[in-house]
This record gives sequence, C-alpha cells and structure tokens, in this order.
Amino acid sequence: MAKPGRGLATSSQLAAWALPATAARKPWTGPAALQATVPSYVKSFKGSHHGLGRRSPVLLQSHDPPGPDGSVPELPPGHRSALAGPHLAAHQLQSAHRKGSQLLASGPAAMLHGGRLPGVRVKYVLLVWLGIFAGSWMVYLHYSSYSELCRGHVCQVVICDQYRKGIISGSICRDLCELHKVEWRTCLSSVPGQQVYSGLWQDKEVTIKCGIEEALSSKARSEAAPQRELVLFDKPTRGTSIKEFREMTLSFLKANLGDLPSLPALVGQVLLLADFNKDSRVSLAEAKSVWALLQRNEFLLLLSLQEKEHASRLLGCCGDLYLTEGVPRGSWPGAALPPLLRPLLPPALHRALQQWFGPAWPWRAKIAIGLLEFVEELFHGAYGTFYMCETTLANVGYTATYDFKMADLQQVAPEATVRRFLQGRRCEQSADCTYGRDCRAPCDRLMRQCKGDLIQPNLAKVCELLRDYLLPGAPADLREELGKQLRTCTTLSGLASQVEAHHSLVLSHLKTLLWKKISNTKYS
Repeated sequence: MAKPGRGLATSSQLAAWALPATAARKPWTGPAALQATVPSYVKSFKGSHHGLGRRSPVLLQSHDPPGPDGSVPELPPGHRSALAGPHLAAHQLQSAHRKGSQLLASGPAAMLHGGRLPGVRVKYVLLVWLGIFAGSWMVYLHYSSYSELCRGHVCQVVICDQYRKGIISGSICRDLCELHKVEWRTCLSSVPGQQVYSGLWQDKEVTIKCGIEEALSSKARSEAAPQRELVLFDKPTRGTSIKEFREMTLSFLKANLGDLPSLPALVGQVLLLADFNKDSRVSLAEAKSVWALLQRNEFLLLLSLQEKEHASRLLGCCGDLYLTEGVPRGSWPGAALPPLLRPLLPPALHRALQQWFGPAWPWRAKIAIGLLEFVEELFHGAYGTFYMCETTLANVGYTATYDFKMADLQQVAPEATVRRFLQGRRCEQSADCTYGRDCRAPCDRLMRQCKGDLIQPNLAKVCELLRDYLLPGAPADLREELGKQLRTCTTLSGLASQVEAHHSLVLSHLKTLLWKKISNTKYS
C-alpha cells in the first residue's frame, strides 16, 4: 500500500472543495463518494476559471468542525490507500484552489462591478486614447506638410530644364543634370519657398540650396519680410554688353548695400564668379544665372564674407541653385526635431537639452567667441552693415574643432534692405515695424509710420542668446562676472547707429573674459 504523500489532502478539505457549504457538514461517506465529487470540482473550477465575471463560483472553504485538539480531521486509515494514487492530482487541486482564491480576491473579478470599469480606470483609458490621438495628429500634420516643405525634386527638374534649354549656366550644371553626381540627402527646409538639403558632391558633404516660387496672399506679403519671387532668368536681356551688365550690377549693389567705396571691387568678384567656364568672357546664360543669385540676401552675404572664417564657403552653382560647405553641427539639440514640433518645446526644456546634450562648457565658450567675432564682422564689414533678423540657437553651428560657423544666413539682411522695407511703413505699434522675426524699429505714433533705425542691435540679441548658452555650467569663479557682462550687453538699446562705441567696448570685454578662461588650454 502506498504511503500518503506530502500533498495528500484531508477529507474535510476535499469535501469542501467539491460540495456546497450545507453538504460539507454531512458525515464522511467514503472514497467512492470522494471520487464522485472530485470530477465535479474540476468541472466547477474550470468553469469558474474561464468564466470570471460571467458567473461567480461558490467560494471554497472548509466547514468541518475541528477535532478536540483544534486540528482538522484526517482521512480514515482505511481510505488512504484508495487516495494514494491520485495524491498528486489532489495536491495540484489544492494549489489551484489557493491561486484561484487569490485571483478571485484581487484579480479582475474583484475590480469589475456589473461588467463596467471603475471611474479611475475609465479616466486612465481616456487619457491614453487622448495622448495617442494627439500624437497621431501631430505626426499627420508633420508628414502632410513634408510634401510642401521638401520639394527638392521640383527644384532640380526646373533648374535642369532651364539648363538644357541653354537659358542658364553654372559650374555644377553638368554634374547636377547630366552626370548626376550631386546626391540629395536629408531635407532641411523650414519654409516651402527656400529648399535646403544636405548632400554629397565630389566625396564632400555639401548643403544644397535653391528657391521655389511660394504663393503668398497680399496680406501675408504685407506682414512678413519681402519674399523673393520666382526668378524667371529674364535679366539681362539679349544684346546687353558686358559694360552695361557691370553698371547694372553696381546699381543693384548700391540699392541693397548702400553707396560704399568698396562696391566696385565687389562687382569685380561678381563678374569673376559669372565666368563659370573660365573662358575670360561672360555669356548671356552665365549673366542670367549670376543675376538670379544676386537677388538672394544669403548669397550676397556669402559673397561679401568669402574671406571670413565664420561663413560657409561657396562651392558652386547652377542657375540660382548653389552649393556650400556641409551643414555645420548644431548647438541646439532641438534643431533635429521637425520644424512643426520645435515651437512646442518650452524654454526650460530648451535649456535642459542644451545642458545635457550640448558641448562641454569650454567648447561652448570657444563657439561663443566665434559668434561674437561674427557679430563684429557684420557690424564693421567692408561691404556695409548686416542685421541678424532671426537670432536662435538653431542658427548657431560649429565644426569638428568647435570653430563657430553660421548655420543659416537666410535671415541675415543688409542694412539698406531693412531700412527700405521699414521706413515709411504704416504702423500702430512697434510690433508692426518688424522685418523677419526680430529686426524691429520704433513706430512714430503721431505720424503712424515706422522709422528706419532698429531698436536693438545685433550684439544685444546675441547676448540674450548667450545668457542661456553660457551661464549653465560656467565655472564658479567666472559665473558672476560673466552674468554681469551679459546683462550689460543685453541692455544695449536705442538706435543701432548710435551705439557703435559702446557696442565695440562691450563686445571686446566679453571676448577677453571668455578667452582668458580657455587660453593656454586644449580648448583654445
């Protein structure tokens, strides 16, 4: 006869599992009755396990009276042999009973009431669905606007069509349209009318830029900076002599840069650039192409700053499409986000991202020195003054050696262009006298006209940017003095043309303070 195993159950336990509470009080009837009740328990347990919430099973608990010593009565010795075979099954049933009781006490059946979720759970589900809906909507908006923002294929088709017709020319036209050696990669455009792509040409990383006509309403045109209309390459006309083209170029530069003594030298650079095939003469197609390029502020600035280290170098062009050096690394991690999502990031998160993912502080100091030098070049340039009309970290780039490079020059405009746009413009308040994003002039409320001078110079706007860029993580012995210098710098106001002396002094102090901290170290 087999010995009872460890998992052998007592008669009261087995009887209580299989029988209702009233039947559990009946006397023991023997192994035959037990064997008859075990299958009914298994059936009842399976039904209750798979049907939670539809039908509540009888809670199983023992009702056998305890013995005189408080113990639960065991099976009679004569009946143990009959149960020794199925003792393993009984043990499994006992374990299943305990797990089932816990499931009933703390599982879904305890939380469901009448087949409905509690109010708290409903709120959680609603919040999750709202989050999914909002995220899906943002993704939809981003990708639906992608077709508008990124139309490089349209730009290439238009340029190559004009090239094949002999209307335009350029140093990279053959590589772009015939040999297909210009590889278009990532779209970097922020507005539909200005296509910007990263690319590869002659095994070098480049930035590809070209313009596409942007249909703007008259209202939109009156509220924003003047947009460049589609260049139809209709100037100069056939029969124009090289002398006439030179005078035409000089007049254009005077209108946009001012009457400067250095302009004849700049005209010479333009004509030299226009000779794309280096045959010492300028064809009509070459003249049309370089004239189209001159209509763009960024190209004009690139041409003016070609000898400076903080602007990207011009590599080649075809019509009004041109290539510059590869996109510099961005100082703002949020610049990697889609343009639609960037405004949603709060300023505190901007600063946190910069501190966590940006360069180490000494490298940031080196980048800041380069930015200050760039501001100085814009203010004291050989070809006049330029204004930064969108001062954000997204436009601050740097090379692999942490030398500053301006990532985007599209919102840098000549002083003469800004003055011409603002002067005499009707206004009710200063906000109406804005060119680009942040080039703002005072409003004469008596005359209801904008004045020509800007309220805030480039340096003040850059110092506001550097306050959040440099102060976090700055060395303790420098933080107080640096904060003081930046506060002084941001208070520069009044007419930009009247702060030149103070402007130069503050800029010099800031550069000296930062340079002393990193000079004679690996960061210099």
